[in-house]
Amino acid sequence: MKYYIIAGEASGDLHGSNLIAAIQRKDAQAQFRAWGGDLMQKAGAHINKHYRELAFMGFIEVARNIRTISNNFKLCKQDIHAYKPDAIIFIDYPGFNLRMAKWAKAKGFKTLYYISPQVWAWNTGRVEKIKRCVDKMYSILPFEKDFFQSKGYEVEYVGHPLLDHLKKYRSSKKFRRQGNKLIALLPGSRKQEIDTVLPVFLKVCANHPNEQFILAMAPSQKRSYYESFVGACQQISFGEKNNTFKAQTYNNLLLIEDQTYELFDQADAALVTSGTATLETALFKVPQVVVYKTSNISYQIAKRLIKVKYISLVNLIMDRPIVKELIQHEFTVEACERELDFLFDEKRRSKMLKAYDELQEVLGGSGASDRVADSMVNYTNQKA
Repeated sequence: MKYYIIAGEASGDLHGSNLIAAIQRKDAQAQFRAWGGDLMQKAGAHINKHYRELAFMGFIEVARNIRTISNNFKLCKQDIHAYKPDAIIFIDYPGFNLRMAKWAKAKGFKTLYYISPQVWAWNTGRVEKIKRCVDKMYSILPFEKDFFQSKGYEVEYVGHPLLDHLKKYRSSKKFRRQGNKLIALLPGSRKQEIDTVLPVFLKVCANHPNEQFILAMAPSQKRSYYESFVGACQQISFGEKNNTFKAQTYNNLLLIEDQTYELFDQADAALVTSGTATLETALFKVPQVVVYKTSNISYQIAKRLIKVKYISLVNLIMDRPIVKELIQHEFTVEACERELDFLFDEKRRSKMLKAYDELQEVLGGSGASDRVADSMVNYTNQKA
């Protein structure tokens, strides 16, 4: 069977790579062409367009790049037509993928959607669109099945694929520490996020010279991009280069690449931009503060549309405030420092870690990638 996969973000690339490996175990002759990243390519897919060219977020940011986005739709349609896949697999990335699914369904392609769009957060009316254009939907969050069922749409809950990935992880590296605390910094993966979040993180780092901060660079961005921020932070004096573990040090700040899980494994606390990383941080049992900030116009629009109480996956899944969220104007240097201090209060820390244990139980066990692969292969064969 021939599969065409569309993933527009780093997390989609990760889950797509595990899905490809799982499908190959079921169908040794499977072929893959995709919009994705390095992990999917390594797993065996031919990447037609890298996700780093696709990551636009926020209403204003999308509007500014509308010509590029429109051209991407055109290129994707042409590529699918030429490839003639037996099924198209959409992974998350709803702004692009739902529109592509509508076109694909109209053209007679089989449409499978892995990691359902968060329509429960805003614009629930999109469920009707999903019913019309998605043949089969796979959910990874436990409450989503009931939500879609209440709207008259059956989805298949498969569990969270992060549990599969974490099961394979084995720690092999150690980072040096400066001081007693090691604090992880995860400013997001898109430039729009990093541009806003990283300067605040750097000021926190500069204000605490006796603590070790380690910044995990996103695979979608180049090292020089991050170093331009560090160079602009005048409060941080430059030290000698240290290439240990592919990193470069600046006093109490260490930049790392491709070692985020090693960082989680050793961090005492973390400042994390809202996204999949908040769930990864929790599954590694690292106390965290979740942050989010966008342009004021995008925020004002989102505030009027989004219908959920929380932005972090940890709080959403548990339906209560497990981790502190600093959103928009609340996201300041002073607030980050205050909340980091709270994370080292033994009572608060213990409460958060206990909630993380509950989270693990709610998410269930591993095996999501294999369950999705089984269903997709069987469905595609039956409908061929």
